[in-house]
Amino acid sequence: MFVTFFNELRAASVPVTLKEYLMLLEALEADCAGRRVEDFYYLSRASLVKDERHLDRFDLVFGRVFKGLELLGDAVMAEIPKQWLEALSELDLTEEEKSRIAELGGWEKIMEELQRRLAEQTGRHQGGSKWIGTGGTSAFGAYGYNPAGVRIGQRESRHRRAIKVWDKREFRDLDDRIELGTRNIKVALRRLRRFAREGAAEELDLDRTITGTAVKGYLDIHMRPERRNAVKVLMFFDVGGSMDWHVKIAQELFSAAHTEFKHLEYFYFHNCLYETVWRSNARRWAETTPTWDVLHTYPADYKVIFVGDASMSPYEITHAGGAVEHMNEEAGAAWLARVARIYEHSVWLNPIPEAHWTWTPSIGMVRALLGNRMFPLTIEGLDRAMRELMR
Repeated sequence: MFVTFFNELRAASVPVTLKEYLMLLEALEADCAGRRVEDFYYLSRASLVKDERHLDRFDLVFGRVFKGLELLGDAVMAEIPKQWLEALSELDLTEEEKSRIAELGGWEKIMEELQRRLAEQTGRHQGGSKWIGTGGTSAFGAYGYNPAGVRIGQRESRHRRAIKVWDKREFRDLDDRIELGTRNIKVALRRLRRFAREGAAEELDLDRTITGTAVKGYLDIHMRPERRNAVKVLMFFDVGGSMDWHVKIAQELFSAAHTEFKHLEYFYFHNCLYETVWRSNARRWAETTPTWDVLHTYPADYKVIFVGDASMSPYEITHAGGAVEHMNEEAGAAWLARVARIYEHSVWLNPIPEAHWTWTPSIGMVRALLGNRMFPLTIEGLDRAMRELMR
């Protein structure tokens, strides 16, 4: 199997040498990978891959050669979350049954019906198609199904159909200390560089020191500011909701950006940019920053990067009051247009595969508002985005 792996890598144009292959075998004999396939993957990748450009090809070959190989311990210990068991009571409909459930109408009609239900309903309701409750086909409630409605009392999105969310939710901050699984993101971000020597003279200028010493006949030390990346970056991260599925790649990107850019500012938002953003998700309801303050604080020479799946109800972009969690005074489209107008160099990174963007109308709307400067959150997409920002 290992010989096949070596030959397949060579056939895929991954420049693996015999010496590297023998080093991998020695590491296996020393039990460096233990009994886990994941450990063997990282060991073989570290031994055989010398250039980040070959990582994708390595992954393809590894998946093909070792397909279906799983080595587990003697026992599998796991705690099943309580929510998994509670999900058994949720409404589960077939596609045919879903197609027979009609929407109430547009944004105004849905909000009007919600106010009417609140005024008329006096108790809890389970199932059914009218009242605010659980496990039914009403446009208002939790753990049911409706093509477009208001989600109330449900921990997470299930069908990604809600046009507004009643509940107050808490989101986790991204961790800038997380270690990347690969160096690819950092390598891609390094295209966004413009070096300059700024700040205090703390670095030895060897050439000037040698020249000055030779001319003066005694040691003449010269110092200079450290050469740093002078690019200034302003990042906006979408958190919560459907972005929970992409939190790992978002954390890796945040960690890489925090390492690569000395001048980095960041804020969080949910789904679409509105009148406020925040720095700490634990304090997001108590300590927000007006978006106007952000736009007035950071000048137009900043490079702006949005990170989000742009997957939401179109009302969140087009309507005042369309935000899922609060009544926004201005439509999200107005704020995105302002950013695009102020910052010439701005892009949107989307963790959803580019081939799937046409399936979600809101993605196309956000992309158009930013002048089609939306790129997939992949190594190739990052590379294209960084080239766009450096234009």
